[in-house]
Amino acid sequence: MEFEWDLSKELRNIRKHGVTFSEAVESFLDKKGFQLVDAKHSVKEKRLFWVGQTSTGRLITTRFTMRGSRIRLIGSAEWRKFRRLYDERTKARTPEGG
Repeated sequence: MEFEWDLSKELRNIRKHGVTFSEAVESFLDKKGFQLVDAKHSVKEKRLFWVGQTSTGRLITTRFTMRGSRIRLIGSAEWRKFRRLYDERTKARTPEGG
């Protein structure tokens, strides 16, 4: 996977959400992570969400788009509304969850 992003956008993201794009990239390594369509922001181009956990256990939701074969990061944050969804989906993927 190749990633790209705008440095000024990353700096705004750090100030607003406290998440670096390097940390966001790390969340894409989560084997239990998953992708969702961001229909609200997919007017000009298809936008997606990646929901994944970092090695420190921080759950990061990242908005991105595809630019050719590269993943272009748009924004990243800890969004509580995705925590429950992540927990439900990952529980379903464990032996205890069925």
